[in-house]
Amino acid sequence: KMGIPGHLQFCTSEKYEIFEPGSVLDALDQHWIQLKFERETGLRNQPLWRDQYKKHGTCCLQRYNQLQYFLLAMRLKEKFDLLTTLRTHGITPGTKHTYKKIQDAIKTVTQEVPDLKCVQYTKGVL
Repeated sequence: KMGIPGHLQFCTSEKYEIFEPGSVLDALDQHWIQLKFERETGLRNQPLWRDQYKKHGTCCLQRYNQLQYFLLAMRLKEKFDLLTTLRTHGITPGTKHTYKKIQDAIKTVTQEVPDLKCVQYTKGVL
């Protein structure tokens, strides 16, 4: 199933398999931090990774299984260090920039721009 037309999300009801202690779990814990959860709860139940896999990862099942999906996601994060790229272009938290400036900065490393949305915070709520 697809959510918004053209957006791949929630494609299957494939079950998320909890990562057991080891190198993949350690890498996820270091590079894809579950900030909304206590660390022990995050490692035990893996709620962020489960949600991301069910929403996005299941859409690539014909090409990547769960392990491959997460390994690829971490490899892409290393390859396209967007936070450093944004900082290099003077785009940092708490500063205001045009949508075009942000797009242009991202294009310097990706050649294309992902589907970006501007969100305004109001009293700490999205």
